[in-house]
Amino acid sequence: MDKERKQKIVSFYREHRRMPGYKEFMEMFKFKSKNSVYKLINNMVDEGMVEKDSGGHLIPQNIFGGVAMLGLVEAGIPHEAIADINDAISLDDFLIRKPGETYMLTVKGESMIDAGIHDGDRILIEQASVAKQGDIVVAEVDGDWTLKYYESKRGQPYLKPANKNFDSIFPREYLRVGGIVKAVIRKYA
Repeated sequence: MDKERKQKIVSFYREHRRMPGYKEFMEMFKFKSKNSVYKLINNMVDEGMVEKDSGGHLIPQNIFGGVAMLGLVEAGIPHEAIADINDAISLDDFLIRKPGETYMLTVKGESMIDAGIHDGDRILIEQASVAKQGDIVVAEVDGDWTLKYYESKRGQPYLKPANKNFDSIFPREYLRVGGIVKAVIRKYA
């Protein structure tokens, strides 16, 4: 299936939380007959993008780049892992609430290591111009951009690092929030 068609189906699913029906496929791709939709669906099944359940409903499989969600593992005392292989999760759906307002940055530096954000990590930022006390933000301070905790003292905002070797940043002229950190992504090996 071509990229453009796949993207339309993905967009439909994300908006409606279900796969399109025959009429919706016809409208989406300007098909003149249900036979064209039937062929498209069979191609999707053959490519492993979707499966059909016993009622003929389409179940997304590899169309969204989902990762199998296997269950729980104990991070404390060792315990039998609980697996449930019947579920999958799209990392986009899990991490991104507002796709049009979300972007990713690579972290450079060590001022946020005590918050678990290290040099080379990727962070997902949701655009925002207002932050709450304690939010981790990407902000512009007097013309330079940085990543820090957003704090306020006597009504005056400032930026606080998560590393005792760095000082807080108090703006001389202005502080402008550009976005709030929603996730930290670290790849091992």
